[in-house]
Amino acid sequence: MESGNQTSVPEFLLLGLLEDPELQPLLFGLFLTMYLVTVLGNLLIILAVSSVSHLHTPMYFFLSQLSLVDISFTSTIVPKMLVNIQTENKAITYTGCLTQVYFFMVFICMDNLLLTVMAYDRYVAICHPLYYTVIMNLPLCGLLILLSLFISIMNALLHTLMVFHLSFRTDLKIPHFFCELSEILKLACSDTLINNILVYLVTSLLGVGPLSGIIFSYTRIVSSILRIPSTDGKYKAFSTCGSHLSVVSLFYGTCVGVYLSSAANFPSRRRAVASVMYTVFTSMMNPFIYSLRNRDIKGALRKLISGTFSFSWFCHLPWVWASRMTQRE
Repeated sequence: MESGNQTSVPEFLLLGLLEDPELQPLLFGLFLTMYLVTVLGNLLIILAVSSVSHLHTPMYFFLSQLSLVDISFTSTIVPKMLVNIQTENKAITYTGCLTQVYFFMVFICMDNLLLTVMAYDRYVAICHPLYYTVIMNLPLCGLLILLSLFISIMNALLHTLMVFHLSFRTDLKIPHFFCELSEILKLACSDTLINNILVYLVTSLLGVGPLSGIIFSYTRIVSSILRIPSTDGKYKAFSTCGSHLSVVSLFYGTCVGVYLSSAANFPSRRRAVASVMYTVFTSMMNPFIYSLRNRDIKGALRKLISGTFSFSWFCHLPWVWASRMTQRE
């Protein structure tokens, strides 16, 4: 073991998901496809919300922010993994590893808090519809985003700075496809009691707190929907929050699954495979959930895609016309 601080740590080794070299090209293709679908799907959501005027509401503003966070979230992890597979080099520098830990924690915390903010938005829209525009005004929406970002940055900064005080072993192999805080703490040869207490404390506050807020919001939402006399009214009210509820279930379901696999002392490689669900799969599925279950988003995407094709055809038209004139001559 080395007794020095972090300056004596040259690099970590990310062992990845699979050891079989014959399966690496398949893994590369799978994650490259998932990453491209994630970026393209969430980018289309952002473009649809920004380009269609009737989507300029708090609900879709928060959705566009969630899509931006999902793009950033996966971009923190997947590109480095793809480079490691392609170059057959599993190394990541100490600075690069802590940078990945920092941004990973920023974006996963931001994801969590945004889902809570979106639940509050749906609560106000359904339970207090007459005051919705008054309560969910632009300054409040901006404040909620900034507050979520501030909490996420402070949380990630706190954990990252605590790692700087640790000493590490010489065998720095991480059985994961990205630098996860819990795996890094296992490699430390110095006392990590304070780090572990901090992890459990902050996870409890930023996990249980937002989840309790979401549960409270939907309890009131369901209660308000049940008081609506008409069936059409109930369906319309529930359809405005059905997509968000699906995303919340997917996000927290996968996070709880990874936590339970960790608590059950499953092998690290198996936990790494489970982590794919909430790090990559959830971000990839969010655009599909919102586009399939939300008529406004579906309509906006149709307009956006048809407009894109029309514009590309219009730009290509002079070249077609010129080539036909040349052939006639």
